[in-house]
Amino acid sequence: MRLSRLSRTTLAIVAGAILVIVYVPLGVVLVNSFSTSTSLSWPPPGFTLEWWQRAFQSAGAMEAVGTSVFVAIIATAIALVLGTLISFALQRFDFFGRHTVNLLVILPIALPGIITGIALNNFFRTIMGVPLSIWTVVIAHATFCIVTVFNNVIARLRRTGTKLEEASADLGAGVWTTFRLVTFPQLRSALLAGGLLAFALSFDEIIVTTFTAGSGVTTLPIFILNNMFRPNQAPIVSVIAVVLVLVSIIPIWLAQRLSGDEQQRR
Repeated sequence: MRLSRLSRTTLAIVAGAILVIVYVPLGVVLVNSFSTSTSLSWPPPGFTLEWWQRAFQSAGAMEAVGTSVFVAIIATAIALVLGTLISFALQRFDFFGRHTVNLLVILPIALPGIITGIALNNFFRTIMGVPLSIWTVVIAHATFCIVTVFNNVIARLRRTGTKLEEASADLGAGVWTTFRLVTFPQLRSALLAGGLLAFALSFDEIIVTTFTAGSGVTTLPIFILNNMFRPNQAPIVSVIAVVLVLVSIIPIWLAQRLSGDEQQRR
């Protein structure tokens, strides 16, 4: 499809405007993390590394980072197992209600976070009678992390088909041998990409976390929210926000590279 010069110019302007709206505020946060002003006045009166040093020496911030990493790792592990199993069930088997199950699996990522948070809060406290803790946060994060793994794995299964697995079975290989030598190597990059995306999604989630975390559980996004308007904490929050952006970008970039490399090999 060929676009006219006017269409290309219009698309370029719109795309440029969207990128400016998204990334200029992030640039302001980055600059403010080096500002000498405690109230984030603009333009910055001076530049300093003091806030970066204080942020990495903050016991609360470091504890929040550890909590976020722990929750993201466990939620990602659960999502990898369940998301992969669901992908195989929906792609390799035909049964009544398969399309409905497919919709229900994908639905958590489409629902507003506040709806998911309220529903899970009611489920844990009212139906199950379970006190909110770090494990309720893990379960809550796993519900939407499963979707990213599921989407990556089922897309790979649709592309690869079953011919190599059938050939392996014809040659006498068992189910686990076929999975280890044939199926898993084909899914490896999809699993890694899905896992990285799930980790990034869990690490910076705040809405669902707010509704499912106990009083003693503080993830990094909650730490930022709690300290944003405290006196002299704004520059430290800016530092943590910059670190959070970097931590979120790296898994997404790696996932894109893995997907691109896989497509090139094919």
